[in-house]
Amino acid sequence: MIVSRFAPSPTGRLHAGHAASAITAHDFARAHGGRFLLRIEDIDGTRSRPEHVAGIVEDLAWLGLRWDGPVVYQSARLELYRQALDRLRAQGLLYPCFCTRADIAASASAPHGPGGAVYPGTCRALPGDARAARMADPHAWRIDMAAAVAIAGPIDWHDSLAGNVRADPLAQGDVVLARKDAPASYHLAVTIDDAAQGVTDVVRGADLFAATDIHRLLQALLDLPSPRYHHHPLLLGPDGERLAKRSGAPSLAAMRAGGVDGAALATALRTGQRWVGFSVACA
Repeated sequence: MIVSRFAPSPTGRLHAGHAASAITAHDFARAHGGRFLLRIEDIDGTRSRPEHVAGIVEDLAWLGLRWDGPVVYQSARLELYRQALDRLRAQGLLYPCFCTRADIAASASAPHGPGGAVYPGTCRALPGDARAARMADPHAWRIDMAAAVAIAGPIDWHDSLAGNVRADPLAQGDVVLARKDAPASYHLAVTIDDAAQGVTDVVRGADLFAATDIHRLLQALLDLPSPRYHHHPLLLGPDGERLAKRSGAPSLAAMRAGGVDGAALATALRTGQRWVGFSVACA
């Protein structure tokens, strides 16, 4: 059976870009007689808010979307992430990183990958005694990408629009799998959760296309199944940039308060119509 999901972070109110992604994942499952799941990615303790969880539920209902089964919360799944980290650590693939963002930004040697600056591997080279002496300091856990790729070997994945893709996780460097302020990074949590929930088809925005290389690598290292991927085009604002909260995209709550009909908005997003008020268009 087809299983898709929508997995927002409760760090703010949803906007039309979120709505388009939720509708696409929902409609994909319904068109195939499958299940559509709602998962709340709430392990960012500094920004996640209960009121935003309630807002997500309210916004999806306003759009006319219904999900199957109970809402799943990442905060209730921490043991699964710990077990995955322990398994990767036992393979010798993780190392603690004490660098701050400022340290990484200041590194003139930092190369750039699909997501921006790539971690230069500073803490990977720390001697064992120096590392042990700093373990009481705040630290993240990074994956030794070269070692991981050597174990996993060549990896492919399939996207419904791009076709067959040869994964290149090395291009993204030693990414963080457990943050200083959270028990798991997005990369680790989403990979573990999709497998645990039996997600067969990941329907998400094209901005996460490159991240799939990392997720496929983790699936290979942890013996997890690989779902099919469907990276849909993003919604653009009048300025041609991706619709985002930081660029002033109106929230669904604000649109609802302004008298917008949720069903009409959902229809417009499904059919690619331009919406008067914020003029978004599929890219």
